[in-house]
Order: sequence, then structure tokens, then C-alpha cells
Amino acid sequence: MQLEQLLKAVKTVAREGRQDGFDATGLTADSRAVSEGMVFVAVPGVTVDGHKYISGAVERGAGAVVCERMPETIDPRVAYIRVESSAIALGQLASQWYGNPSSKLTLVGVTGTNGKTTTATLYYEMARLLGFKAGLLSTVCNYIDSRPVPTDHTTPDPITINRLLAEMVEAGCTYAAMEVSSHAAHQHRIAGLTFAGGIFTNLTRDHMDYHKTVEAYLQAKKMFFDGLPAEAWALTNADDKRGAVMLQNTRARRYTYSLRSDADFRGRIVEQRLDGTLLSLNGREVETLFTGRFNACNLTAVYGAGVLTGWPVDDVLRCISQLVPVAGRFQTFRSADGVTAIVDYAHTPDALVNVLDTIREVVGAQGEIITVVGCGGNRDAGKRPLMAAESARRSDRLILTSDNPRFEEPEAIIADMEAGLDADARRKTLHITDRREAIRTAVALARPGSVILVAGKGHEDYQEVKGVKHHFDDREEVKRELGV
Repeated sequence: MQLEQLLKAVKTVAREGRQDGFDATGLTADSRAVSEGMVFVAVPGVTVDGHKYISGAVERGAGAVVCERMPETIDPRVAYIRVESSAIALGQLASQWYGNPSSKLTLVGVTGTNGKTTTATLYYEMARLLGFKAGLLSTVCNYIDSRPVPTDHTTPDPITINRLLAEMVEAGCTYAAMEVSSHAAHQHRIAGLTFAGGIFTNLTRDHMDYHKTVEAYLQAKKMFFDGLPAEAWALTNADDKRGAVMLQNTRARRYTYSLRSDADFRGRIVEQRLDGTLLSLNGREVETLFTGRFNACNLTAVYGAGVLTGWPVDDVLRCISQLVPVAGRFQTFRSADGVTAIVDYAHTPDALVNVLDTIREVVGAQGEIITVVGCGGNRDAGKRPLMAAESARRSDRLILTSDNPRFEEPEAIIADMEAGLDADARRKTLHITDRREAIRTAVALARPGSVILVAGKGHEDYQEVKGVKHHFDDREEVKRELGV
């Protein structure tokens, strides 16, 4: 692409070095990936500032450099373009490079602490059930219609996002759903994208290692809605006290959904079991394969999003009855002797409360709940005692174990969790560091009618220890121990 054509996407503050146009051969924010004729965007990151690598990019043949600060040495063979924000410029340039693919799709973004993956995935699945080709960008996996593309981040970098969106367009997709993480909004990874709609699920404590305060975390989520265009729609959870905050400054058309009060899209649980829920949506009853108030909330959001997209209500309801749970999200397994195990991604205090309260509602006061849970290393340590306390409060037996310790010692993480337990809670708690042994022990302790919750990893098929990912899948372990 001609450099001048590419630069139409950004507002240039100053320009030095080479002034004539040339054909750019590529776009990157990684100086190590630079080759002859590429445009290098120097982005100040959380730990590394791309401006330090401008000279290296030039040595590798960069034809142009986009930056916030001009380097001291200007190579006359290179075009240097100064912008106000390199991070925003990267998104805008990536979109331009790939032909603005988001404008050729009905792109719906989903943000919130819990429920992003489920809500985004179910919107994508609904589009496909309706006969459309659709794409998905999510924590579990990205999809170009039916083709899976492995994922490493909840929201990829801007170049990857636009490349995937362009592949969706090329494959004939007309709809796409995308998880929008707080990191992505704060780091402007979604800059340059055109969203047709946005959904807010909820907000509870998470990612304090990055955002430091709940208020900063809230504002990062809100940035997504602040950036929606006037022709888009914004759908927020009226049951969350921060739901209204998301809509305060948006230009988009505003809508609400709720399980508790009047809203544009009203959901109500009529009856629930461990394997499904009879749900009322704006007065129409539909049998679903999902369990729990949190899932009823997600389905209500998906119902609202489908209607706002313009799909016929009857078709939306039919699809909701056909949707199946997302991998690792309240995924249920049952043994021949009546022991039920549930694998769920719940990795925040609020998510654990939601899942355990749902199980208790179904099994009743006399039912036995055994919970296996750990916490990730090198992440928000403040939630560890809270997660243990909430799990103990809602379980008959609790097993604290390892999750993804990363570069921390598993025993130290478990000790942080145990700090949240009082004497009564400790008496019903086991400390088993080996996660496989913890799951095996939970199954051995269970009796017919017991429900085991294995929480924290959900769809993940690995444990990350000292920088190495070892294969480990809670679902495989549970199925083997239950003999199913």
C-alpha cells in the first residue's frame, strides 16, 4: 500500500526525513519483525517502550516510523511521522492496511468481568444457527466462520484483530462477535474498529495487578462505550450497579437488560436444573440448556443483542433453545452412581459466588457441594483470600490447590488463600497442591447426589509453571475420575 494512502487513517502532528511516497511492504509494532520497506509503529507499552527500538527497526530496513517522539537521529532515507498516540495510530493504520474490515461486518463487542466469553460466543453461534456466516474473537478460540484459529489473549493486538476480521470478510462472514478486555480498551487495541453494538455484562474485582483500583478498571471498560458511534447500540446490565455508568457518555442508542426489574429486555427464571433452565424472555418462555442466574443473565443479553441486530424475535427464541454451553463454562459431567462434577472458568470471587449459589439453589440445603479451587500466580493477590472465603462459605468441603502458578510457588499462593479462612472454614478444608490429586480426592470424597465444582481453569488445557505450559485439562481429569 502507498504510504500516503496508509497515512490517511491518522492525524499527523509532524513529519521528518523522507518526504516522497513509496509502497509500504507491511506494518508492525515489533522491531524484530521489521523487514525492508515496512512501517514500524513505536508504541509505549506497559513494560517496554517501542521508541527504544526505532534505530533497530531502521537498521532492519523500515521505510517509515510512526512515533510520539522523534528520535535524535533522523535517517533521510526513512519517513518519520509523529502522532499524538502511537497506540491509537496503530489501530487506525491496521484497519486501513486491511481495508477497514470491521466496517464490512456487523461487529458486536462484549465487555465486563464475567460472561464475556459466553455472551460473545452465543451471539456468534446464534448468527450461524440463523444461516449466516460469522466470526468470533474470544478467550477460548477465534473462529473464521467454522474454522478455528488458536488464541493467546482475550483481545489480540490491533494488527492481528484486523487481519482476522479481514479473513472473516474474505470468507463471506457478515456478523462477528468480539470480547473486549479492559486491557484492550485501555491500551487502545480496538482503536480504528467500527462496532455496530456493545454489551456490558457486569463488573467485579479483577485485574488489580494491572489497573490498581476498581475505579480505573471501571473507566477502562467505559472507554469502549464512550467510543461507540451514534449509529451503534449499547446494551447494559441494569442489575449491575455500574451498568448505568457505562452509558453515561456514549453516543450510541441505549438499552438495558435485567433479571430483577423493568428493562428493555427482561429475563426471568421459571425453573432450573443442573442440566438446564426454563427461561422467560420478555414474556415468552423458552427451554435452554444452561443453568444459573448468571447464564440466564447472559442469555437475556444475547436475546437483546439479537433483537437489536434486527433478527426476528421468533427466530432468536428458537436459536436460544438450541444454544449449548461454552467449553469450560458450567460444563457438567455425571457418573453412573449419581455424582455430578461441574468444570467452570470462575476465577474471581464474584464468579465463584455466582456458580456456587446456582449449585446450592438446585441441590438445596441438604445437598453436598465439594469445591476444588486455586488462584493464578503473578496476578491480583488481593483476591486470593476472598476466593477461599467465598468458596468455604458456600461449600461443604473445600480443597485448595494449584491453578497456573506461573513464576510463583504454588504453596505460597495457597497460603495466601488460606489467610481468608476462619477456624470453622479450615476444619472443612484440605490443602492439596497437586491439582490432579485434588480432583481425584474430591471424587473419592463424593457420594451419590454430591456436586463437585472444579473452578478456575475451565477451557484451559494446560498448567503454566515457571514459564512452561504443561498439558492439563480439568475436563479430562474429571471424566477419567468419574469414569464417563
